[in-house]
Amino acid sequence: MNPALALPVSGVYSAAATPVLASGEPDHATFASHCKALLEEGCDGIALLGTTGEANSFSIAQRQNLLASLVEAGVDPSRLLPGTSQTNVADSIALTRHAVDLGVAATVVLPPFYYKGVSDEGLFRFYAELIEGVGSDRLRIILYHIPPIAQVGLSTDLIARLREQFPGIVIGIKDSSGNLEHMQGLAERFSEFSVLSGADPFMLPLLRAGGAGCITSSSNLIAKHLRFVFDNWFDAAQEEAVNAAQQRIDAWRNLSNAYVQLPTIKAMLARRRQHDGWTRVRPPLVELTAEQIETVWAEMQSLEEQDNG
Repeated sequence: MNPALALPVSGVYSAAATPVLASGEPDHATFASHCKALLEEGCDGIALLGTTGEANSFSIAQRQNLLASLVEAGVDPSRLLPGTSQTNVADSIALTRHAVDLGVAATVVLPPFYYKGVSDEGLFRFYAELIEGVGSDRLRIILYHIPPIAQVGLSTDLIARLREQFPGIVIGIKDSSGNLEHMQGLAERFSEFSVLSGADPFMLPLLRAGGAGCITSSSNLIAKHLRFVFDNWFDAAQEEAVNAAQQRIDAWRNLSNAYVQLPTIKAMLARRRQHDGWTRVRPPLVELTAEQIETVWAEMQSLEEQDNG
């Protein structure tokens, strides 16, 4: 049996990209179709409105409406992990309460990232006021550690304090630090706590250290490979096949980083979903050039041929 399944949240979750209309509004219909396809392709759930989802380029109303429309379109809310953090407590409470009321599995919560060099005490107060402000026994929080972008990280001591103060509510962390040893250390220190990798190459070694799975951008495109690794990593008889799947994952991940990652992911989705609107991004991001898209699509075709070969 897969040991990761005993953790509060485990599996392959897509950090889903958000399609936008020419007006800049989220494209609800295309997004719902994409999320349903991701679930069919092997994802356990959708971590929407995170970094890959351009959450901080949308208003609170846009974020709430996108989540509500996804549930209305028939996606089971118990398979959703929406990002619900803002740089202030009040807006974070509003987004989180809305998600909890819709019945989501958990919310993924960044630390407030505008002020830098803040103390653990200040970060603890942010999370404590958020949790107490939502005031629901149904609230489950996955912390979001992404210091390369937020420039505000979550220390191990802070995580321990939050778990002690709010048992059963702070249930996991998405670690996008890029530091595998840090992820492994969290998995080893905290029992019954879901440590989810924010990068595809780290999921397999993290699982072996007691991790829970992943929330990644490349899963918008390669859910089937990640699904295979998650389902079989613990089976010695499948070791060769798991390693081969991991090589495919790494190749796709490398392509997604060929240019600025998010516009590249969306360019790749434009080809995969046969919908040119996927190439649009919100400011301050900028779309890939036509030449860059052509290069990415040519490499995609090569990778697809290898996958199907």
